[in-house]
Amino acid sequence: MDLSFLLSLALPLTLLALTILYFSNHRRGPAKKPNSTARAGSFSELIRNSHRILEWTTELLATSPTGTVTTFMGVVTSNPSNVEHVLKNRFDNYPKGDRSTTILADFLGRGIFNSDGDHWKLQRKTASLEFNTKTIRTFILDNVHREVAGRLLPILSATAAAGEVLDLQDLLERLAFDNVCKVAFNEDPARLAGDTDEGREFAHAFEEATNLCIQRYRHPFLFSWKLQRFLGIGSEKLLKEKIATVHRFAMRVVRARKRAGAFGGLGDDLLSRFIAEADYSDEFLRDIIISFVLAGRDTTSATLTWFFWLISTRPDVKNRIMDEIRSVRSKKPNPAEPMFALEEVREMDYLHAALSETLRLYPPVPLQTRECAADDVLPDGTRVSKGRVTRECAADDVLPDGTRVSKGRVVMYSSYAMGRTERIWGKDCQEFKPERWMENGVFQPKSPFRFPVFHGGPRMCLGKDMAYIQMKAVAASVIERFEVEVVDKEKQREPDFTMILRVKGGLPVSVREKRAWPGMVAA
Repeated sequence: MDLSFLLSLALPLTLLALTILYFSNHRRGPAKKPNSTARAGSFSELIRNSHRILEWTTELLATSPTGTVTTFMGVVTSNPSNVEHVLKNRFDNYPKGDRSTTILADFLGRGIFNSDGDHWKLQRKTASLEFNTKTIRTFILDNVHREVAGRLLPILSATAAAGEVLDLQDLLERLAFDNVCKVAFNEDPARLAGDTDEGREFAHAFEEATNLCIQRYRHPFLFSWKLQRFLGIGSEKLLKEKIATVHRFAMRVVRARKRAGAFGGLGDDLLSRFIAEADYSDEFLRDIIISFVLAGRDTTSATLTWFFWLISTRPDVKNRIMDEIRSVRSKKPNPAEPMFALEEVREMDYLHAALSETLRLYPPVPLQTRECAADDVLPDGTRVSKGRVTRECAADDVLPDGTRVSKGRVVMYSSYAMGRTERIWGKDCQEFKPERWMENGVFQPKSPFRFPVFHGGPRMCLGKDMAYIQMKAVAASVIERFEVEVVDKEKQREPDFTMILRVKGGLPVSVREKRAWPGMVAA
């Protein structure tokens, strides 16, 4: 059978299967459950709104009294009680699932972010021990300091002197990639410095492999991209080449670090710490470091890009952040020291609040999926206040609404929709308001099930503190030294959602260097 004939069959077969599935679902009718859960989002609606999936799901969830809808894609929720149910209370019943792990298996192998069960627990246990040490936090901050002082600030100074405009999003993405590679395996791809040949090849291959893996999610069934992979054609042929480049680079680093470890040459990076922990295979270590690079590559840069745009629209917020930086600076033993120590970064509560508010409105990963392992029923978060008559309620409680989730069904929670939900954040939920995180001048965290940007339960993001440390150090260093003016700042920036929620079209800015320098506490 010739190749062109096989290809001509692939699309019609996919469409036929979708049609059969669509009509079989409608013929069965909705599962029996109370009226409080909305059923919406047919296949035809999904197709019409595929270019605006975040906005569409947010609109659907806003119309549901329980914040949960059943769509062609699966069950989608913005309800904190359901999020807690999936991520914590019934954690074992909601793994990542075969579809997600299969899509990323060629790239990530069985790394921590692409595994379930015992294999995940082993990696999680080791990683959690390392992330909770002061040594790794100091190592992270030292790397940020070198990258910011040695590369980022000089680039901004040169841009200011030349009166040029630069894409801040691109600059921050380069910075983040250098940082995460240093933290994961102590290699410097030097993206911010103009790239080494090997670093450029690795970075570009990593970027393309990530984007090509994302394309797999757009196939309605596994077989449609697996057929391309089997035949070695199209995007799957290119993906294989890019993954080979990434794996070759990672394996070289792993083997070199193991050899160095035999002579006591291990450092404080995550790869060195895993090597010191046990005699893991080269493939296991490769999958670990690639997973951590993927997780930390663009999340901090995307957040910082949105942050600089948001504060450009709110001079009062920017001024209050600057006041806080000056206050911390004035207490330094050596005010002329340009960078901030770990304890000083931690003192910046209002900056922490402004970054959290940015994450609330523009979460880097706005939609998360899980797969139901066994039939289940979700709670709906219908609140019964103390003393309210149903029969009289002795304490605050949650009533189930009976949203049925069958085995194998996908359950999604939308951090993006949750950040825009009035019943969670109040009538001002659309506003950028860092003060909602402050109480008596001190930052107050929210429940991870109301604010699931870093997930919650057993899979709570290990890099949460690391992310805040990096973002606060970068933001404080830039704001202290430069006026960053967004070009056309009144223009509403649109989100561009692939795997990460970026600013569509980048963020063009002009830069002006301030007269005050570290050690000069301006009035």
